[in-house]
Amino acid sequence: MAEPTTHAAHGTGTVLVAGGTGFIGSAVVRALLSGADSGAPDLRVLSSRGASVVPHADGVRHLGADLTRPETLRGVCEDVTTLVHAASYVGRDPDRCEAVNHLGVRALLDEARRARVARVIYLSTASVYGTGPHRGAGEEEITPRPLSPASASRLRGESAVLDAGGIVLRPHLIYGEGDRWVVPALARMLTAVPDWPAHTRPLTSVISLRDLARCVAALVRDHEAARGPAIYHAADPRPLPFGRLLLALHRVLGLPLPPGDISPAEHRAGIQQAMPGFSDHQYALVTQDHWYDARRLWERSGQRPGPLFEEQFAACRDWYARQPA
Repeated sequence: MAEPTTHAAHGTGTVLVAGGTGFIGSAVVRALLSGADSGAPDLRVLSSRGASVVPHADGVRHLGADLTRPETLRGVCEDVTTLVHAASYVGRDPDRCEAVNHLGVRALLDEARRARVARVIYLSTASVYGTGPHRGAGEEEITPRPLSPASASRLRGESAVLDAGGIVLRPHLIYGEGDRWVVPALARMLTAVPDWPAHTRPLTSVISLRDLARCVAALVRDHEAARGPAIYHAADPRPLPFGRLLLALHRVLGLPLPPGDISPAEHRAGIQQAMPGFSDHQYALVTQDHWYDARRLWERSGQRPGPLFEEQFAACRDWYARQPA
């Protein structure tokens, strides 16, 4: 992307957050609004709902567009300095995966290129690596092998961003207010089968939504740090032993503390019967090591990880207590 001439090089300028009403995007918007010593940037939020949503704050402009209809994107990047792309489709419809996560990314990048947007930050997923075990690999040390249409299409979206000189962030498990996938899925597992496979306490990479949003906001504000192309693992640099995660679920949410007396085969069979839509890949993500070296992101963003997992997770108690079992 070319450096635009309409903004000072040291200023944040105008930031467009695609998917800014979603789980990650809304947190990025909050971080940009609350963390700037020199005042909040000029913010635009792009979503399919547009101005029909409740605005985050005065001065946040909501735009409606559909990534699968490139004609609706015309003009959304005018005078934008930084594009944060946090919109994705994570379902199992392969045609929609391709339309949103690959072709939709390319369509928005075309518009950003036409408007001479300087920087692009794309929120992807470590699921592009497929099933592990993965143990402490750096960004250049592991070859992506996506197993689902969603992950494969997001990898193609990544490629388009990198070709455009952008930054790609790959988080693994994200927890925090708004999470409807990670902790709720674990809660359903423990409710359906109140045990855990014996001798299975893997290490996993997690990051709180707040920490992820802080890192993105820091990259937005620091033009040098946000220069690409580059890929960063987005995780707490301290891999989390799964036993600590299970203990936190017990202490904070009252879920069963699994004794770990069941065999892996028996546990998997029980989960398959109770949760038939839970794939082998999803099961492996929580029963095998999946942790990644994320030091580069913290160094590049100039941020420090937040409190330990237990403290940050406990702060989300009210949100998770309201989620259906």
